[in-house]
Amino acid sequence: MSGHVPVREDGSLLSRLDRQLLRLERFLGLLSGLAVFSLMVLAVISVGGRNLMNAPLPGYVDWIEQVMPLIAFMGISYVQRDGGHIRMDILIGQLRGRALWAAELVSVLLMLVLMMALVWGSWAHFQRSFDFGVPLWSRDSSIDIGLPIWPAKLLAPVAFSVLCLRLVLQALGYGRALLLGLHNPAAVPLIQDTASQAAAEAEQLEGRG
Repeated sequence: MSGHVPVREDGSLLSRLDRQLLRLERFLGLLSGLAVFSLMVLAVISVGGRNLMNAPLPGYVDWIEQVMPLIAFMGISYVQRDGGHIRMDILIGQLRGRALWAAELVSVLLMLVLMMALVWGSWAHFQRSFDFGVPLWSRDSSIDIGLPIWPAKLLAPVAFSVLCLRLVLQALGYGRALLLGLHNPAAVPLIQDTASQAAAEAEQLEGRG
C-alpha cells in the first residue's frame, strides 16, 4: 500500500486522539519539508560561492549531515497515519472483516516492538554523544567545522517515539474493529480497491491541474 488512503474520523476518544497526534505529525512533516528547502538554499550558496568567488560554503557537508535526519525521520509517523508506507497487500488485501483487522493488528504490533527497540537504541546512541560537562554539550563533532552532532542524533528517538504513539493508536483502532466487528473503523488507514485508488489519484491530479 502506498499513497494517501482514507482515515475515518468520528466523535470517539480514539479519533480525537488521532486528530491531536495528527497536528504534531503535520508539524514534524513541515519541519522535514523546510529541511529539504534549506538544503536547496545551502547548495545554491555553496555552488554560487565556488563559481563566483572561489569560496564554497564552509562546512557544507557538515550541515548536510545535521539536516538529513530531519528529512529522513520527521515525516515517518505522518506517512504511517495515512497508510503511505510501501508494503505488500497481495495477501492482506484479499482479507475482509475480522480476518483483515487481525492481520493488520499483528503487523502493527510487530512494527511497534521494532520501533520501541529502535527508540531505546537511538536514545542510547544520543546519550553517548551528549554531555553537559563539555563544550557545546557534545562529546563528538563534525569533521570540517566542528558542529556538535548530538542534535542530529536526538532527532531519531524523537521521531521514532512519535511513530510509536501512532502505532499504539492504530493497534487500538484495529483491536476495537476486531472485537466489535466494525466495517469502517476510525483512526486507521483503510485499504482501497484498485478502482478506488485510481479514482482518488485522478481526483488529486485534477485538483493540481
